[in-house]
Parts: sequence; structure tokens; C-alpha cells
Amino acid sequence: MASSSFWDHQEAAQKVIAEANQLKLWTVPYHELKNRFQDVVDLLPEAIELGDSSLVQELMQALSDIDQKLGDLEVRKMLSGELDAKECYLEINAGAGGTESCDWALMLSRMYHRYASKKGWKVEIVDRLDGDVAGIKNITFRFSGPFAFGYCKSEKGVHRLVRISPFDANAKRHTSFASVDVTPIVEDVQVFVREEDLKVDTFRASGAGGQHVNKTDSAVRITHIPTGFVVSCQSERSQIQNRETCMKMLRSKLYEKEVNERQAKLAALGGEKKEIAWGNQIRNYVFQPYTLVKDTRTGEQKGDIQSVMDGEIDEFVVAYLKEFG
Repeated sequence: MASSSFWDHQEAAQKVIAEANQLKLWTVPYHELKNRFQDVVDLLPEAIELGDSSLVQELMQALSDIDQKLGDLEVRKMLSGELDAKECYLEINAGAGGTESCDWALMLSRMYHRYASKKGWKVEIVDRLDGDVAGIKNITFRFSGPFAFGYCKSEKGVHRLVRISPFDANAKRHTSFASVDVTPIVEDVQVFVREEDLKVDTFRASGAGGQHVNKTDSAVRITHIPTGFVVSCQSERSQIQNRETCMKMLRSKLYEKEVNERQAKLAALGGEKKEIAWGNQIRNYVFQPYTLVKDTRTGEQKGDIQSVMDGEIDEFVVAYLKEFG
């Protein structure tokens, strides 16, 4: 990169810069932690000898912080898959159950929005369809940040809620389901899609959006006939922009499918653990008669359900990565 001829070939230079930035995600925090740890090692004996309890406490707190950040790096080391470093789309769909399931989908959308915000990712709503009475029928987020797909891939599957429904006058317990799909964003690869394999529908956008909404058929839904993949977007003002976003989402889904099929073949040859299949129930959220969130794949559980719904799901993500990578 220091070469005077580095920018002679801009496309190649961009790839080198992208690779360098990926490496810096490891080297920069590592050297920062190493230097901070050395500072503590050098200062702590002196602070103890001087009897400076406040400085000792401050240094011990710094050591605890270093240990936590080192743990974060160790988790990231598990994210070594081909797609793990990518940004991602996260899509939530309400299951059967009407208003109750739509409300559950809305609760999950809030949970993931908060989780992404805690990670420092940029959050964008690509598509959203509100429920008839309350909640949402489906929503698609774009999470932009390092290793967004690697962290979120553990959430792909069916999420089950058990609670006393606020929509039931008899205060009976209800069980609701919502599915979560996570797709890596792969804008740096070429995926060929034939026009004859696409079914394109246009419709009027719903929800907030000012005068433009509901006046033109700007929202776009594309179905890929061979695979059955369906993508939709209504976040942009024009039909052309929404179609372009849909095609990016579709290409990402097709590329992920190709990678997963390749990895499945390798796993079958090597006898490795297989990835949890889409559609299986992966986690239960129980609000009544007790409070418990339990992951059916790893056995990880947490009684503080409110913190989970506020986006504190790192324990479940880490447990998944430790077991399935």
C-alpha cells in the first residue's frame, strides 16, 4: 500500500485495502490490549508498595476490562467462516396465530434492534409490513458492522413465546411462533440470475413515508422461482431503487445457499456437526408461569427474560458459536 504505484489499478487496490482492514480488526485491538496489560503489570507492584488503594482498585478494574475485551476477541476468533465477517439482513416473520404472533414478531424486532445498537452496528429497516390489529407481520433489517452475520447466524430458526396474552380477555396462556432468517450481504461477488427465473410484483408501500407513500407502486417483491426465495423492499422512494435492493438481497441468499451446500458436502465427508436446519425451533421464551429463556440447541438458559428482550443475548450467541462455530 505504501508503493507509489498502488493506485494504478484501483479495483485491485480496493481489494487490498479491504483485506488490510479485515486484518486490522485483529491486530489493532490485540496490540491495544497487550500494551494496556503491560501498563498494569508495570504499575501494580508500585501501587501496592506505596499502599495507594485507589490506584490499586483502578488498575484491577482495568485488568477486568482487559479480560472482558480479550474474551470478546476470543469469541470473534470463532467467527472464521467464509461469510462470518459480512454484514447481514435479518428478517422476522410472524407465524400462525394472528395478532398474538404479530405482537411477538414486533417484540423480537425490538430485541434485535437493541442488540445491534449495543454492538455499534448501523441499523436500517429495508422492509416492514404491519399487522392488521397490532404488531408486525414481517420486517427486514440491514445490520452494517464487522462480523454482523457471524454473530447473528445463531438466531436463524423458529422462536417460541409462551405468555398470558394481553389480547385475551380471559387472561389465558398463549403460545406464539415467529421465524428469523439471517442472510450475509455479499456485494463483492458475482452471482448470475436469469430474468426468466424471476417473478416481479410491484405494490404500494405501507406505513409512514409522507406524501409519496400509497400514491405510486414503488414497493417491489421478487420471487426466485427455482429456489422459492422471496425478497421485498419498500424503503427507497423509487421502484428502480427498491428493485436494486431486492436483487442485492436475492444474490446474497443465493450465494449463501451455494456456500452452505459446499460446506455441507465437506462436513459429510469429514463427519463434522451439521448446521442447525432452518425451520427448527431453536429457542423458547417463557413469561408465565415462570420466566425463562432456553436455547434448545445448546441448553443455554437465562431467567432474566426482560434483559434478553432488551437485547442482552450474547450468552446465547457465544454458546452457539462454541458448539457449532
